[in-house]
Amino acid sequence: MVAISAVLYSIGGLCMKVIPWSGMSINGGRTAIAVVVVGLYLLIIKHPVRLNRWIFLGALCIFGAHALYAIANKMTTAANAIILQFTAPVFVLLFSALFLHKRPGKVDYIACAVVFGGIIFCFVDSLEMGNTLGDLVALLSGVAYAGVFLMREMPDSDAISSVFWGDLICAVTGLPFLFQETQFPREAIISLVVLGVFQVALAYILLTAGLAVTPPVTACLISGIEPILNPILVALFYRETVGPYALVGAAIVIIGVVGYNLMQIRQPHSEEKGELAK
Repeated sequence: MVAISAVLYSIGGLCMKVIPWSGMSINGGRTAIAVVVVGLYLLIIKHPVRLNRWIFLGALCIFGAHALYAIANKMTTAANAIILQFTAPVFVLLFSALFLHKRPGKVDYIACAVVFGGIIFCFVDSLEMGNTLGDLVALLSGVAYAGVFLMREMPDSDAISSVFWGDLICAVTGLPFLFQETQFPREAIISLVVLGVFQVALAYILLTAGLAVTPPVTACLISGIEPILNPILVALFYRETVGPYALVGAAIVIIGVVGYNLMQIRQPHSEEKGELAK
């Protein structure tokens, strides 16, 4: 489920590039469709929509991740937008230390250094292309995306309810921008439906279901599929070029995050062997 959700997320960059609207317009339209799909899903499984301050905080994180990524995708390359959002694990570590009082280890600090080194390479190309602001927005989307992964750490949380309210907030704030658009080509409508049904609604339904039985570290490792597929799809179908420094930065970020997760997966096995030896 987590792997399929990552693949579905990866089509976002391509679909957004072929729609001639602003990021807020696209986000409003796709999440309006997603609210209907998620709402029907909740009715089918008879899951009540809950709301409290922690669920609302999770909804705000989802809103930020959706809206900021959609805006960044129109301001910078699809590769930079998704790679910079994929820095979310670094912010998960930071927020865990600050708010959950979980002290990072040596490997955590090394991973942070490697990932932020990759970010610097992404910004080198952006300075030449004039996309610095877009990259900053994409980086902020990574901050919000970190909050999405921490939803289950919040007391009395309900991930699927946060998804519903987050999509609703996106729709309410984005639809006024969509109503101001003047061009509605067929490919834009089709892409919007694909985004709403598959890239937002179905992807988040699968992710929340998958996280219930999949360890967070394993899920984060599997999600590495997205930043690899996203720019490849855009390059193949939209012919968007990616600068050499951005490619190096992307490789560094992906290797850093995936390598960190592999170490985290191996660590429990090492501890188990140590306990058996004792």
